[in-house]
Amino acid sequence: MSAAPADRQQVVNFGCRLNIAEGEAIRAAVEAAGARDTIVFNSCAVTDEAVRQARQAVRRSLRERPGAEVVVTGCAAELEREAFAAMGARVVSNDAKGLPESYRFEQEKNGPSTISGRTELGKATSNSPFGLSLSKPRPSYTPALSGADHARAFLGVQTGCSHSCTFCATVLARGTARSATMEDVLTAARTALDRGQREIVLTGVDLASYGDDSGTNLAALVEALLALPVERLRLSSLDPDRIDDPLFALLTQETRVMPHVHLSLQAGDDMVLTRMKRRHRRADAVRLTERLKAARADIAIGADLIAGFPTEDDAMFANSLALIDDCDIVFGHIFPYSPRAGTPAARMPQVGRTVARERAATLREANTRRRQDWLDTQTGRTASMLVERDGSTGHAENFAAVTLTAPAAPGTIIDVRLFARDGDRLVAIPIAEKDIAA
Repeated sequence: MSAAPADRQQVVNFGCRLNIAEGEAIRAAVEAAGARDTIVFNSCAVTDEAVRQARQAVRRSLRERPGAEVVVTGCAAELEREAFAAMGARVVSNDAKGLPESYRFEQEKNGPSTISGRTELGKATSNSPFGLSLSKPRPSYTPALSGADHARAFLGVQTGCSHSCTFCATVLARGTARSATMEDVLTAARTALDRGQREIVLTGVDLASYGDDSGTNLAALVEALLALPVERLRLSSLDPDRIDDPLFALLTQETRVMPHVHLSLQAGDDMVLTRMKRRHRRADAVRLTERLKAARADIAIGADLIAGFPTEDDAMFANSLALIDDCDIVFGHIFPYSPRAGTPAARMPQVGRTVARERAATLREANTRRRQDWLDTQTGRTASMLVERDGSTGHAENFAAVTLTAPAAPGTIIDVRLFARDGDRLVAIPIAEKDIAA
């Protein structure tokens, strides 16, 4: 990390799309605070590798920018507050990371400190944009909207999780599920549309639980968003057991909802799923993906998969490996299990890090083959793609990565002809509207 000018403000996001969206609120808070020479690490704690990367980045920044205010927030900061503070960084809680006062350091001259937006019982103060109000009965999670520098708008509509999966530390870092009001989400979406962003990606820690705390649901939110002039709407990871009939109909029948469904599957063996305390079984996942593909043939399936969960034997792993073909998973988010302190799975018999990494590598290899075979079927077709900021790459409706032979205007949606595969990407040539049917 190179030296920065004294007035530089920098926010570095790790992990999920929700962190990317919330990073913009952090950036605005740092600017509102008038902080100078400040770098904020918005950390992730989904795996021990994510935490290690955050620690490494913080250490490097402290070493290479000795005069800067180094701040760490996000989920890793929640779970390892003392460790980051001991490094010499300031620690800001998830609930307080969007507040300008979290970045006003001029009155704190006695070294690193921790700043929390929590009161007793772990509830957040009423002025926290990421917390639960103590004085209002309705949810007060403020939608998190990524910046105008992204071709698509990441819109965080929900945080926290009320489930109790044995491997996950999210509830320890973010608390139980809380949703933004539909009115506030629509306002944020209008902001994205007004600044020219033509695709909105809904995201959250447990997106499918949107509205559980306020008497609505994700399908109702999607319908409300589609009443706006949204050209493309994409949903991030969904729990398979929460895709009800109204949401299924939107995923399969609404053309502006992109044909790309990412499922939080985690494993393909029923015993492992039981020990994870997941709410679906293998047959449910297979049946759901078959229904999705039957109703909308162009839907591409993505999935989260964990390799090497405690007690997983060779036969159990074989079931997860076979799930890639059985569910036609072309976009796998695959990572080896790592024990998270404070979770029940950390106390189960472990299979070992080496085994977990080897199994993750096997899953990735199988998923790469599946994805490349699928990409080969896309060549010769036409597609509509959103052009990224570099003007030369983008994604088709089904989330296939595309490289253009000639640059196009960033942020535009153009028709292309897919004519070749290059590794994990498709190569395409822009085509005029009159040529599409040729």
